[in-house]
Amino acid sequence: MAPTITVSAANQKQIATYPREYALFRQLDHTHKGKIPLQEATEYIKKYGSSSAQLKAGEVSFEELATALHKQGSKDGQGNTLAYAARDSGGHLSPFAFDRRELRDDDVRIQITHCGICHSDLHQIKNEWGASNYPMVPGHEIIGIITAVGPKVKNFKVGDRAGVGCLVDSCQECEQCTKSKEEQFCAKAVQTYNMKNFDGTPTYGGYSTQYVLTERFTLHIPENLEMKSTAPLLCAGITTYSPLMHYGLNKPGMKIGVIGLGGLGHMAVKIAKAMGVEVTVFSTSENKRAEALKTLKADHFVVSKDEEQMNKIADTLDGMIDTVSAKHPLASYLSTLKVGGVVVMLGVPDEPMELPQGNIIMRRLRIGGSPIGGIKETQEMLNFCSKHNITCEVEEIGIDYVNKAMERLLKNDVHYRFVIDVQGSLIQ
Repeated sequence: MAPTITVSAANQKQIATYPREYALFRQLDHTHKGKIPLQEATEYIKKYGSSSAQLKAGEVSFEELATALHKQGSKDGQGNTLAYAARDSGGHLSPFAFDRRELRDDDVRIQITHCGICHSDLHQIKNEWGASNYPMVPGHEIIGIITAVGPKVKNFKVGDRAGVGCLVDSCQECEQCTKSKEEQFCAKAVQTYNMKNFDGTPTYGGYSTQYVLTERFTLHIPENLEMKSTAPLLCAGITTYSPLMHYGLNKPGMKIGVIGLGGLGHMAVKIAKAMGVEVTVFSTSENKRAEALKTLKADHFVVSKDEEQMNKIADTLDGMIDTVSAKHPLASYLSTLKVGGVVVMLGVPDEPMELPQGNIIMRRLRIGGSPIGGIKETQEMLNFCSKHNITCEVEEIGIDYVNKAMERLLKNDVHYRFVIDVQGSLIQ
């Protein structure tokens, strides 16, 4: 039998002293009993802690493990949270310290382990949508471990895996909040960053060491999903799951198309396939054929610039998920839809799209759109992904690489999502 260490339970004072190390311990402690394979603990210590620290098999106090996992952090700025922020529309990200709020009665505190980089982060830091506020800490694909809870929190406890998506609050009074449970449409919804909380303080995102928010907008992260590759589900996952559900494109045997095979597109393929849907991937070149068919298990691949290939699938699809954020001709794609079919727009091109009204009218086609989902639906998506073991294809980076990652993202040079290893590279 492989040697193990048995780690004593941490008390709240120790967790408050070593929040990052507690989050690492929680990731090691798969059984919730403090029993950890020694080799796995040693590998974590080498990666995240003191390379000179050594533990022996047997009983170990939490403080001993925390000391071994501890690494000297940054002294940049003053505040209880260390982050990377953009100061102006140049978009360069650099160290920034600030204070997260004290826990309210219904709040949870999450020690962030990983945060995905969404393409919208790039738009926001450069003020390309015209509503950016600085300093700005991006990030709305947040994964971590809960290290503290308020006295009225009912659904989470210290040690739980938790996530934060694009929303952190809403009015809780309108029809979208109380009846449909689609807080994304609440006129007063508070986004995870680049907005104001109801108390007037700015929201700062997940390129940071911790997040504090109400439990109403906190998500349970299933135990079987890998932390780093689950983070993008909180945006890319729900952005593709929600339209498949809302527009009824989730029924086994249906045929749908996916335009574009990037961060959103590859998630649309994975989720639709798990629903039992027949999937055709559209791309402008042959480059991604093997990836689409062999890796992602799409059923068909079509080069959209090849008229012969497009003609072969005319009038065959029930619907289409369009993930492309650049201007592109829609007419040829619409010809692949059956009468009454729907194309759902997820990307936001810089210029308005040209719509072939005649084709839309004569074949009763529908043009729809979809943003993210509400908290209830996002949790349903996570549970669905857990059941089918679906995660995102990611490239893990350190925080010091984030500006280079933004340059590559601008060129679509990523497979398929960058994820920041916060716990390994942003240390306070």
